[in-house]
Amino acid sequence: MREIDAKAITDTVARLAIEANCLLPTDVKDRIEAARLEENWPTAQGILDKIIENYGIAERDFVPICQDTGMCCVFLKIGQDVHISGDLKSAVDEGVRRGYTEGYLRKSVVADPLRRVNTGDNTPAVLYTEIVPGDKLEITVAPKGFGSENMSRLAMLKPSDGAEGVKRFIINTVEEAGPNPCPPVIVGVGIGGTFDKAALLAKKALMRPVSERSSDEYYAALEAELLEKINSLGVGPQGFGGRTTALAVNIEWAPTHIAGLPVAVNINCHVTRHKSAVL
Repeated sequence: MREIDAKAITDTVARLAIEANCLLPTDVKDRIEAARLEENWPTAQGILDKIIENYGIAERDFVPICQDTGMCCVFLKIGQDVHISGDLKSAVDEGVRRGYTEGYLRKSVVADPLRRVNTGDNTPAVLYTEIVPGDKLEITVAPKGFGSENMSRLAMLKPSDGAEGVKRFIINTVEEAGPNPCPPVIVGVGIGGTFDKAALLAKKALMRPVSERSSDEYYAALEAELLEKINSLGVGPQGFGGRTTALAVNIEWAPTHIAGLPVAVNINCHVTRHKSAVL
């Protein structure tokens, strides 16, 4: 049994919260720069140039890429041979508190969804844990802005809706979102499981590199088809038209009930922030 001090978790979460907000993942930057070369609409080209300039300044000056520094989603893969010394949830929240304070990041969390009093430190985090083999602890911090989160949707389709119904729902969700989620977007899709599982799958899909297709050939082909159809909508960067409405469509799936076909779409803007570390 390997012991991990909760303080190490706090220190790591604090660091990752700052880094995730200031440093765009390389795979996302590469895709944006490739999209810029593919664009032939001058307005879209100009917007992508500004996006590239913006994340370049953020990286150079180590400042947030976007003013909405998000609600912290923290994913933990906990090895079954790990013992955590201390309170896990408190350690994670303290890491978020420290990161958002020391990094001068905007605090956007309210303690209650209806009375809406700000907690003042961006806690609590949205915490997901998964038990895996081994004696390591993998931490991923993914700040989620709500311009894109608010455009996300979930549907309990009928099995008879089939693949075509799933495709219609995904495309319609992105089209109805229009410029609101600050395109170009990354589209995370969860198919199967239950009502809640589909949503979690869609969120996890946003963690996968945009350069990496599904390991299942059927879903890899579906991702490619959906990306082409979404980009043919013409929404374009920031909604001003162009070829680049989405940078990627990432699909995760799970077994489901014979009577169900849950589908969730979790949209993210180009500032698809996530940073990981292993203890």
